[in-house]
Amino acid sequence: MAKNWAGNITYSATELREPESIEELAEIVAAAPAVRALGSRHSFNRIADTTGIQISVVRMTGAVEIDTGARTARVPAGLRYGEIVEELDRQGWALRNLASLPHISIAGAIATGTHGSGVGNGSLATAVAGLELITAEGSTLTSRRDDTNFAGMVVSLGCLGVVTHVTLDIVPTYEVRQDVYDHLSWAALAENFDAITSSAYSVSLFTDWSDHGLTAWLKSRVDDFNARPDLFGATPATRPHHPLPDGPGEVATVQLGVPGPWWDRLPHFQLGFTPSNGEELQTEYLMPRAHALEAIEAVRALAPRMEPHLFIAEIRTIAADDLWLSPSHSTDCVAFHFTWRQHFPEVSALLPDLDSALAPFGARPHWGKVFETDRERLLVAYPRLNDFARLAGGLDPGRKFANDLTSQWLGRVTQ
Repeated sequence: MAKNWAGNITYSATELREPESIEELAEIVAAAPAVRALGSRHSFNRIADTTGIQISVVRMTGAVEIDTGARTARVPAGLRYGEIVEELDRQGWALRNLASLPHISIAGAIATGTHGSGVGNGSLATAVAGLELITAEGSTLTSRRDDTNFAGMVVSLGCLGVVTHVTLDIVPTYEVRQDVYDHLSWAALAENFDAITSSAYSVSLFTDWSDHGLTAWLKSRVDDFNARPDLFGATPATRPHHPLPDGPGEVATVQLGVPGPWWDRLPHFQLGFTPSNGEELQTEYLMPRAHALEAIEAVRALAPRMEPHLFIAEIRTIAADDLWLSPSHSTDCVAFHFTWRQHFPEVSALLPDLDSALAPFGARPHWGKVFETDRERLLVAYPRLNDFARLAGGLDPGRKFANDLTSQWLGRVTQ
């Protein structure tokens, strides 16, 4: 039976189909009573599961089609980000933001609201200018940014159809350098949170939530770089780092201030290496950046319980957007990402308490990670949730693209 990337999920699908054309895909979707799209399998819950057919569009390849006038690129949805970035760069273009892994599929990352970092950078979904998908009856639907309900269609949880192509905003290519700073104290972060998180184009802070403090990864555009001998008391690293304290630095993207192309610095990991640990679980919450310091203290209170089960945690910032189910909908956010050991019972017991600790700050769980909450909490965190449920019901009245998890989240909302 097929499993996800981390191996913690065994899918219930009866079959995995990999069509090679839109016509073949449309025929499969129209005939199947239950369908879910499967991306790069880098989800840690059952969002991609189904009791019917899983469909991967990984074989539906094609060219990266650049429109220089519109500053957009139309790309096959099943490709991984790492498979398009060099072609964009070769033609003089770039994406504004990338996630920590270039290994994730474009459609899957967008559908779950996956993001990178940067106070001025939105999630990967904010770059979407257009979508093409196959709907429940096998028809092709194309939607553009100025269309009604487009903001509800981008972060879709796979509930609207199988996405075949995505049109992305692009910008002129640029170079980035990556500098790592060790021993950032919690006191320095509390006193200078905004200055630290805006000290580079993209900033990631790694920690185990203990008194040991944090390690800061600063990814700066070379054309906007300001040298600094230290970062509010943190000192420059003298060797390459891995996000995990004992991980091999050579699998991470190049550090120590060496300039390089945007696509080889913005992610944490190189495409040619297996990312992170593999046998792990991941949880992430995003909340208004204005609550960052209070939320940090709430999580740090759980540190003794988390310590035996946590590999590492990461703190990042993401700019606001208007996408209905985006974790950064309508507010600039801070994100807390937890990479757990595969201690299923212990982590499962922690998750409700973590959800409760962050609920007062309007925290929103990342749709592709493990979390424990209820629909009432989701309705507070995601105020357009019922609007999205109605949109999904209109496009898929037979609930072909639903599964147990999305049904739990969305409920049954009448038109």
